[in-house]
Amino acid sequence: MQMLVHYTVADYATFKPAFDNDAEDRGNNSLSLLQLWRESNTSAWALFSVADAKKARAYLDGAAGVFNSLAGVSKAEAHLLETA
Repeated sequence: MQMLVHYTVADYATFKPAFDNDAEDRGNNSLSLLQLWRESNTSAWALFSVADAKKARAYLDGAAGVFNSLAGVSKAEAHLLETA
């Protein structure tokens, strides 16, 4: 199972180091980064492998708020995907 997350950010230069620093917390919450794309200075997409969807959703709905505030994320849209 994968999760595709679209981040709307204030500034990619602020977002990227905070995103990198959050890797351990994401990993502890069932999210393993497969790919990160920069769409613009205010938009990024991340594709994660998900081992436990419930745990990953709980993290995004709660603890990820700290990351979002440090990274300048104004909106994060997560889509849980399965291979068809």
